[in-house]
Amino acid sequence: MRPLALLLPVILLASCATAYYAGMEKAGFHKRDILVSRVKKAKNSQVEAKEQFQSALDEFIAVTGYEGGSLEKKYRRIESAYKRASARAEEVKDRNDDVAGVGKALFREWDKEIGEYQSADLRFESKRQRDVSQRRFDELMTTMRRAEARLDPVLAEFRDHVLFLKHNLNARAVAALEGKAAQVRIDVGRLIREMEASIAEADAYIRELNAGN
Repeated sequence: MRPLALLLPVILLASCATAYYAGMEKAGFHKRDILVSRVKKAKNSQVEAKEQFQSALDEFIAVTGYEGGSLEKKYRRIESAYKRASARAEEVKDRNDDVAGVGKALFREWDKEIGEYQSADLRFESKRQRDVSQRRFDELMTTMRRAEARLDPVLAEFRDHVLFLKHNLNARAVAALEGKAAQVRIDVGRLIREMEASIAEADAYIRELNAGN
């Protein structure tokens, strides 16, 4: 019973996805259209995450440059910035999963339909196109997942600094964080570069799909 219990949520999720795609197709939206829409949403979430992580970095740097005033207020600001960055990171992951899901469904359908060709020449050409499309999609997903993989390590750094400041609201704590500022800048800079590469890749992929319509 236990293996079935573990598989049941997966089966239900797959059934829901199948019903969703069938409903969208009846409404005139094919998986290719859904893929374009989801890549656009994934790209937009990456743009927003990039901006939010830069904002969180700015708040952190502002705290390390503390020269007096209310440390409680500064702590609240970086705590809020961290929470917003964390929410954006989760959105990026969800959007990437959405893209992966529709891509899997599209290529699974394509594989099934290749077997329905009567013409060997057309079957061969369709399979060739399918393989090219799969490789291009895999490149997109690799770039998106690479950027996504940098989110949690940077969030962990921010979280550590938020907790440290929360437990030590004094100038000595700020001085201790100053030594970490350079590494945080480097890590956020790497993340932003990866996000920008992913955004550019998504834009290029969208253009390619639209050109094929």
